[in-house]
Amino acid sequence: MINMNQTFKMAALAVIAAGTISCNTPPENKEATQGTSDSAQVADGDSTGALNPANFEATIDGKKTGLYTLKNNNGMRVAITSYGGRIVGLWVPDKSGKPTDVVIGLNSVEGYQKATEAYLGATIGRYGNRIAKARFKLDGKEYTLAANNGPNSLHGGKKGFQYVVWDAAQPNDSTVELSYTSPDMEEGFPGELKVKVTYSVTSDNAIKMEYQAETNKNTIVNLTNHAYFNLNGEGSGDILQHTAQIYADKYTPVDATLIPTGKLEPVAATPFDFTKPVAIGARIAEDNTQLKYGKGYDHNYVLNGTKGDYGLTHAATFTGDQSGIVMDIYTQEPGLQFYSGNFNEGKNTLKSGAKDIHRGAFCAETQHFPDSPNQPAFPSVELKPGTAYHTVSYYKFSVK
Repeated sequence: MINMNQTFKMAALAVIAAGTISCNTPPENKEATQGTSDSAQVADGDSTGALNPANFEATIDGKKTGLYTLKNNNGMRVAITSYGGRIVGLWVPDKSGKPTDVVIGLNSVEGYQKATEAYLGATIGRYGNRIAKARFKLDGKEYTLAANNGPNSLHGGKKGFQYVVWDAAQPNDSTVELSYTSPDMEEGFPGELKVKVTYSVTSDNAIKMEYQAETNKNTIVNLTNHAYFNLNGEGSGDILQHTAQIYADKYTPVDATLIPTGKLEPVAATPFDFTKPVAIGARIAEDNTQLKYGKGYDHNYVLNGTKGDYGLTHAATFTGDQSGIVMDIYTQEPGLQFYSGNFNEGKNTLKSGAKDIHRGAFCAETQHFPDSPNQPAFPSVELKPGTAYHTVSYYKFSVK
């Protein structure tokens, strides 16, 4: 790693000079449930254009959507829309100081409404990942959810949090606070759930993701963010030469519908071993049943508790082979879903004008384990009245 301060200052000057599923499920029932718009423009990865805030101003279910810009003094900038609580783009300096957009996204609310990939950059809830057979029992009562991923429920159902309009407040240049109240039995989940998600940019070039929730009935909660990363920059090609290191000795193998079997299997001597840095594409085509089920990597890793920055668990380190951009993930969560973009098919035009190609980006979602409500041995996802759901993750960027 090199000293980043000078690089970040160079990048900040460059920005000023420039002027400024599987996780793939077609969007169904695009209802959404206010926010105001930040008029600041955001330079693209090549500093040749800008997002137009007007493209993010719409009225959906009687609520206004907007675009919000977060920034620090070290060349990092993030664009977030209140429609779905989505990270639209995230710019950090590469090894030469050039601002690089490392999160793929679209250039309008309408684009997100029509996209064949429902979860681009979205805040996910009430339950991130899959629940088997779209049902679970809680306090002896069975609850039925929408089956929107084969026989299973995925990422909160047909109208997950990616299709709602969050109430947004921006207390300062580096922070946006998003709030949403999910009614009792929305998408089949019990209890009125009041959710607050705070995205903030830190002085050391991290995006902090803080999730809070409270309920008036016993329920289940598993919140995360579904950003798609390409550390070489949006539209730069596939991510197969990125290196990945995931601090996990075990993972949760799945059945043919991508539901965990309940076992925790060692990654050693398998294509799932990222305990040392390995190119994402090095073993992705191996003759392995789990890789066939996921059509690549689409699996939950059981984090081993490696100590990291911010007093949190070090979950993973990803490095862009061309840009030299490094992304370290730190979290309070017990798991990390690593998804290698296996179902992206180039059907959506990104804000850079490129397509969302097959394996053109990856996801690394901090989370509790998939299907935890039906897996008593997994860490609990139950939330009771009078108790607070609170979890924090950081995605920190540097270069080498």
